[in-house]
Amino acid sequence: MTRTKKKGTIGILTGGGDVPGLNPAIRAVTIRAIREDYDVVGIRRGWAGLVGINRDKEAENSECCLILTEEIVNKIGRTGGTFLHTSRTRPSHVPDVNVPAHLRDKYKDKVNDLTEEVMKNLEFLGIDTLIPIGGDDTLSYAVSLHDKGVKIIAIPKTMDNDVPGTDYCIGFSTCVTRTISLTHALRTTAGSHERFLVIEVFGRYAGFTALLPTMAGAANRCLIPEHKFDMERLCELLTEDRAENPSLYSVVLVSEGATAEGGEMIFQSEEKDMYGHKKLGGIGDYVSDRLKELSPKFNKGRRINVINQKLSYLVRCGDPDAVDSIVPMAYGNLALDLILDNKSGRMVCLRKGEYDSVPLEIVTSRKKVVNVEKYYDRDRLRPLYKSFFQKPLFIMTTE
Repeated sequence: MTRTKKKGTIGILTGGGDVPGLNPAIRAVTIRAIREDYDVVGIRRGWAGLVGINRDKEAENSECCLILTEEIVNKIGRTGGTFLHTSRTRPSHVPDVNVPAHLRDKYKDKVNDLTEEVMKNLEFLGIDTLIPIGGDDTLSYAVSLHDKGVKIIAIPKTMDNDVPGTDYCIGFSTCVTRTISLTHALRTTAGSHERFLVIEVFGRYAGFTALLPTMAGAANRCLIPEHKFDMERLCELLTEDRAENPSLYSVVLVSEGATAEGGEMIFQSEEKDMYGHKKLGGIGDYVSDRLKELSPKFNKGRRINVINQKLSYLVRCGDPDAVDSIVPMAYGNLALDLILDNKSGRMVCLRKGEYDSVPLEIVTSRKKVVNVEKYYDRDRLRPLYKSFFQKPLFIMTTE
């Protein structure tokens, strides 16, 4: 990899799930950095790229990193996804099957800590400051690197909007926009067949992606991870909503991490990723089946059928909306401002409508979830609000 050392070298990577807005953030960092006389190295596949670097002088590392230029990033800055690719790699917990071939003689355990290799690879690449873009998993590892002396400026990304310390994470607005649009599109079928419409959306621990679209009128009810719901009460409410609708249908948005009273989260399998998470999925199926079973009790003995749809990757694919084009641009420039001020161990953020930064350690200090007392009606299973006066743009996302 050939480059000319200038003021310094900035590394940038994207980890975890893809969202619209990642490429605009990469573009913003790169263009500003180059104009401030820095070189920029893009790390491929998140932390996996930093694990996979081969420091042999004869090695070819293009699968792990590349020099970023204005020409490269201008072509991708308007698109969704991440052209650097991504993974759910946790360098401190790498399974033996994921250890790079050139390191297998050294690391032979079932699970291996490759942090030493990451540190050496950062030095090998000449990276002075690393900018990871990710959610709490990706950034929690960044915290551990910062504790070891690596200069880190983090950018929060996740459609769940659950990274603490910021009101906004890249990807959230597009997710909400798509959820509203797709839910409204499915209304025509629900109305045609006079059914319940159950839509499962993302949200492992935080219910923002179900609550905000419901507040915006996309659904009658929503189920969020922060509150265990009563299945019979949900059926009763949806039956009432359906009866009041001239087209005889009603809609509920279900966070993937929502749980019924007496139940637990529902997973697709028992397999865990490197961060210990099992893949969620199935609560929408459970709710749909139970609604069909319970509906005669609230509908004069007649069963109400269900349209059951999981939005899944439809809300994270494609181009970013306006907010997820503007905020990443600002976050990228804010990251460079911090580097120019010789600061590290910070995460850029939006708080109460203003761009700012917070200590990186905030990522691991707590969980960011919906304030149920303020924003969720437990009995009516829908958003609760008394006044919008001096609330942030996305209402319930401030801490």
